[in-house]
Order: sequence, then C-alpha cells, then structure tokens
Amino acid sequence: MKVLKFGGTSVGSAQNIKRVIDILQKEALTSPIVCVVSAIGGITDKLLQAGELAKQKDEAYLTVFDTIKSIHFKAIEELAPNSKSILSEVENKFNDLKQLLNGIYLINELSPKTSDKLVSFGELLSSFIIAKTMEDMGLNTVLKNSQELIITNSNFSKAEVNYKVTNKNITDYFNKANQQITILPGFVSKSQLGETTTLGRGGSDFTAAIIAAALKVEQLEIWTDVSGMYTTNPKLVKQAYPISNLSYQEAMELSHFGAKVLYPPTVQPVLDLAIPIHIKNTLQPEATGTIISNQNNGNNLTVKGISHIDNVALLTLEGSGMVGIPGFSKRLFETLANEKINIIFITQASSEHSICFGIDESNAEQAEQAINSTFENEISLHKINPITVEKGLSIIALIGDNMKSHQGISGKLFSTLGKNNINVRAIAQGASEKNISAVINASDVKKALNSVHERFFEVNTKQLNVFITGIGNVGEKLIDQIQQQHSFLKKNLKLDVKIVGMANSRKMIFNPKGIDLNNWAAQFHHADKSSIEGFYQKVIELNLRNSIFVDITANHDVSKVYENYLKQSVAVVACNKIACSGSYAEYKNLQDLSLKYNAPFLYETNVGAGLPIINTLNNLVASGDKVISIQAVLSGSLNFVFNNFSDKKNFHDTVKQAQFEGYTEPDPRIDLSGIDVARKILILARENGVPMEIDDIVNESFLTKANLESDSVDDFYETLITDEAHFQKLYASAKANNYQLKYVAEYKNGKAKVGLQEVPEGHPFYNLKGKDNIVMFYTQRYPEQPLIVKGAGAGADVTASGLFADIIRIGNK
Repeated sequence: MKVLKFGGTSVGSAQNIKRVIDILQKEALTSPIVCVVSAIGGITDKLLQAGELAKQKDEAYLTVFDTIKSIHFKAIEELAPNSKSILSEVENKFNDLKQLLNGIYLINELSPKTSDKLVSFGELLSSFIIAKTMEDMGLNTVLKNSQELIITNSNFSKAEVNYKVTNKNITDYFNKANQQITILPGFVSKSQLGETTTLGRGGSDFTAAIIAAALKVEQLEIWTDVSGMYTTNPKLVKQAYPISNLSYQEAMELSHFGAKVLYPPTVQPVLDLAIPIHIKNTLQPEATGTIISNQNNGNNLTVKGISHIDNVALLTLEGSGMVGIPGFSKRLFETLANEKINIIFITQASSEHSICFGIDESNAEQAEQAINSTFENEISLHKINPITVEKGLSIIALIGDNMKSHQGISGKLFSTLGKNNINVRAIAQGASEKNISAVINASDVKKALNSVHERFFEVNTKQLNVFITGIGNVGEKLIDQIQQQHSFLKKNLKLDVKIVGMANSRKMIFNPKGIDLNNWAAQFHHADKSSIEGFYQKVIELNLRNSIFVDITANHDVSKVYENYLKQSVAVVACNKIACSGSYAEYKNLQDLSLKYNAPFLYETNVGAGLPIINTLNNLVASGDKVISIQAVLSGSLNFVFNNFSDKKNFHDTVKQAQFEGYTEPDPRIDLSGIDVARKILILARENGVPMEIDDIVNESFLTKANLESDSVDDFYETLITDEAHFQKLYASAKANNYQLKYVAEYKNGKAKVGLQEVPEGHPFYNLKGKDNIVMFYTQRYPEQPLIVKGAGAGADVTASGLFADIIRIGNK
C-alpha cells in the first residue's frame, strides 16, 4: 500500500486535479493507494478571512464566501460538468458554510472551536470533489472522512492525536477495505467528544504521516509544486537544483530554515519508524524529486543546502551584572515562553556578558516590553542594559550532515559573505556541526544566497556582474571582447562574465540577469536618463555578488564616486587616470579602502593601455626587488605624432591624423602638453611607494606659449599652423644628429620629469614605432640590463583588452 499526499497547489485548479487523478491511476496499477488532499490552494486563508470579516460585522464576508464558492464550482464545471450529484452535494455543503458564517456574524464571535469547523470546509470540499469525480470516471475509488479515523483532544486549531485510538481506527478500516484508491481529507480530525478539530500548520502532511505510520507503509510520497527540496530557494537563486537524497536531520534543518516543502513536526510519525519520505512534483511527475531517509545513498556532499528565514528581529540582553550570576538565561527564556514567543536563533558570548537571540519580527515589541519588565530591577540598578532590538534582518543557514568532518566550511562561508560586503550580525553553530547560521540584513539575502550557492554548489564557476560607464570607442570594444570570450572564460577559467549595467553621457540601462550583448545598443533607445549618482544608486540597489564598476571616462566627477563603490565592496576598474593622479591623499585613501573592504581597485590601463606595466612593477616590489630608476615612453599618442611628423608633413596635419585615428584625447592638448605623461610617471612613482604630487614632476614642454594658452581646441590647432617653424626646428635639430624625437618620462631617486628628448641611434627608444610604448625598469636585480615592457600603448582595442584583463584578474582572485 502507498500513501500519497497532495498539497494545495497540486489541487489548486481543475487542470492540476486532472494531473493528480492521472498520477493516482498510474500508481494504483501496482498497489492500493491512500491519497490525502489539502484544500484547494488559498481556500483556507479565504475561509479565515471570511470568518474574521463576519466576526467584525463586515458584510464583505459574503463577497469572500461567493469567491470561495465560485472557485469550487468552476473546478466542478471543468472536471465533471454533467454530474448533478456532485453539484447538489457541494451546494448543500456551501449552504452549511454560509449558515456558519451568518452565525459568526450574528454573535460577533469566532472561537477556536468555531474556527476549526470553519476551516475544515476546505479539505472536506476538495476531497469530496476529487473522489466523486474519480468515481464518475469509473475508477475504484472511495471517499473516507479522516474525522472518522483521527481522534484528538479538544485543543482546537492544533489538536493532539490520541495515537492508540487513531492507529486502531486506521488499521481496522484498511484491513477491511478492498477499494484500489482511498481519498482522505487532510488537516481535519475529531475530538473524543465528537467535535471538529484540526491538526495545525502542515496538517495535511500530518494526516498523511499518521496514516503511513499506522499502516507501516514502505514510503510516504508528498506531492507539491516543486521537484523536491532544493539546494536553496530557486526563486532567489536560478542555479539552485533539487537534492536527490537527504537525511531526516538535514531535511528538518532545511525545513526549519524556510524550505516550505516540509513542516518537521508533522512528519514525526514516519520519522519514528524510519519510513522514507519522497518529495515529488505534481506538475512534473517524471522528475526524480527528493528522498528523505536514514540512508546516505552514496551521497557524500559536504554541504547539502542553504536556507533562510526572513522577518527576523535580533534582541540582545547584555550587561556586566550578568557575568557569573546564574539564572539570567532561565528568567529570560521563561519570559519568552510565557509570552508564547518562539526563539529561532540563539548565541551567547563566552564572557557571559551578553545573550543574543532571534525571533519573528512581529513579536519584537511584545518581547521587548516583557523582558524589560522582567529585568526592571536590574536595569534600574544599571546591572544590565535595556534589551536592544534590531529589525530588518534574516538568517541564512548552511546545512549538511558531513560538515562536521570537513575543516574550513565556516571559513568558506564567512569569507564569501565578507568579500561581497555582507555584514554578519550574529553567528550560531551547534555542537553537531550540521547547521551554521548567520544573521544578516534582509536586503542582502539574495546576494548572500547566490554568493554562497556559487561557492559550494556551482562547479567553481564564479559570476562577475559588470557595470560599465563610458560607452565610447573603448567601451564598445570591451563589450565585443566580453561577448566574444564569454564561452571560453566559462569553460576554461570558470568565470561567467555578465554586463548588467551600461551608461553613456545621456542614457543608462540595467538588467540583473545580464544585458543581451547581441543588441545592446538598441536598448539605449528606451533607457533611463543617465547620471553618475543614479548609476551608483542602481548598482547598490541591485546588490549583486561579485560586482565590478568599470570607468571608461575621463570625467573628474565619476572618479570621485570610486570611494563609494569600494565602501560597498564593489570592485573598481578604471581607465580614467584622474583618481590615481590627483592628490596623493586621495590616491592613498582609495588604496586603503580597497584593502579595508576587500574590494579590488585596478587601473592597469592608466599607464600603458593593454601593457602590463603597473602589474610588472607591483610584482617587482612585492617580490622584494627595489626599483632604482624608470625610463619610459608612455604616450602612444606622442610617439605616433613624432614618428609621423617630418619636414615633408607639417605638425598640424600630423596631430589631426593622430586625433582622427583615435590616438589622442578629444582635446589633444592633454596629450601634447605632457600632462598625460606626467600623470603616468606619477602613478608609477606612487606604485613604487613614493608619496609624490603632480606638481613635483618637472614638465619640460615642447609647445609654444601660444599653444599652451590657447582657449579652445580649434584655437589650439590655429596656433600649431602659426608656430610650424618652431616644430620644424625641433625636427631639424634631431635629424641633423641622426636622432629620433621621443617624449620621455624619467623617475630616479624620488624625482621625476617628462619632456621631449633627442634619442641617439642604438638606444632602446630609437626604433620605437607607431603608437608603441616602452618602459625600462632598472632595479637591484636588473641594474645594467633593464626589465623592459614594450608594445602598443594606445588605441581602443588594446585599452579595452587592458580593462578586460583587470576584470579577469578580479575574477581569478
């Protein structure tokens, strides 16, 4: 014999009831079936709502009654439209229900006894409709009222079962029964005095467990709307998947912490007899589901699931007067017990200075008043402080029988939370080590579950959520590179890079699931107005794990927001040089924030576009080498200009060409004035540990006074034409000596300078072509032959690749 229980969603519509009937037909081919059904989904709540309205003399209870009636008759119309007997009997039941509601309305009272009678209509109606439909279909089915089998005391709304009488009733009935399918209403029972009672929360599961235990069946099947118990809440973590096998203890822990599939107390009868429970999906009956038993079934996963409880309030009782004084805990918990307040979570400092516990947020004020009243004397004497209450919290729990035999589980959990800026307010772990619980802000639950699930269940694949501001030439190239390499990164580096936010100077778009990179540009047509603060607020509001903010602007205001991102543990990747070349105090502050909040701050492209210049320097310093001097050509723009300028091509046209090909900033004065190179050597000096300011760098400009004092870009270009003779003189001097003109940055002994130099033949800078950059590091380990980094130092492609490399570096951290 098999016992199957179908929940409210499984019988929530005529279509679903047909699925239930199909399942029962198939199951009954091999064994007699006992089927326990809940009320149609949502009906119990509507019955209670109607009762409360009637009690309050609100005639709206009649509207709710009509809704309940309509739901049931609609189901009958679709299931058995020609069955007059079903329609007639259900009409009679609704007449009884209406009389009960009218009585509540007249006497203005809804006692627990009446409430039990009221809510019992849900299961009695659904079981009758299903059983009679199956009878009309010619199936060998009998409806048996559970109230004739399950006998309880008169503790209405949560009656206690008399197992001796109940078990005898069940065995006596089924020993004589010869039908193939028996339909039973769940949740309902009767007292020894013949009064209608109910079995409380999860009552239909309880009914099924009582029947299964009494009959000592091989397995109890609980059919619901999900394919078993999941590794975590699939509504919050799309990568969650069903767990094939769980121990009873693991299932109880997961259920306690929010997994709604099972309510632990209700399945105690089958637990006592070690009867396995199989969780199945009515909507996907072919799915494997979850088997809960004492057998491990070869599943040795260390962590089985992650669950959570919302709407938690954290209360703390503390004070020096608690230390070494017995009885405080007893008085505290007695107070809560007297108020009928359940404790969800508890932890106590070993110093005995404080006790911290979690309860449902709805009970917080009641608990606060009661506890302060209990300890009124100690509070007045300043032995303890008034109870503190924190709301807006949740608990996440890591669960698994095998966690106790594996070191480092707690470390992985809390380091994952810390890296994602999720503050842990309290921690609890039992001696059994089957549950590690942490109290966090409710707003962080989704990010916490996704982060921890990724860490423990997702084959080491890490999702990076990227937000890009500054969608110009470089931004477009970066998007193309991310799209092109997505599959490669996921397969080979276990990185799932998603762009979830983009902004240009006018519009910004977001999609927490990842922006479709096949048509991202079209999405800007219907985007929100862009703002620096608005973009930041959206990043924080989405609160996604492994978030990375990428700045591809040259905007001073954008650079000022870096510290806000870092404080929220959002990594920053910057093409923008302003932050790192501003005041040393601002630079140092960003470095400190990066360390404090464990948020990477990377800016490789600040110096050499895609060249690993900063990374090379950092590796030298980190390995204990000491940099003696740096010589570099750091402007791909200036190198392009002086490689193409000659006595046959004027300086104005050469600069125009460089700007047209994208090698200079929109304002070429930034490049030609030398300030850009000065910023780059400044950043290298700072990375070498020197607290240098931009004004400390000697800038020997090759431009004329008129060039430097030009009012606009157009005016600047006019001065280049006017001063062509000046530039031809510079070229002629170098040519006469067979030298090359190079704009060189130098750092030595804590000092730096930049300027145009004539480089002789044979020097490493002499044959530097096109837009290439070169950096020579002279160190204690490389005193004579420098360590050289050389390659393209400008252009959208290489700059984008430098940004991309920083993003990957963060992912691999």
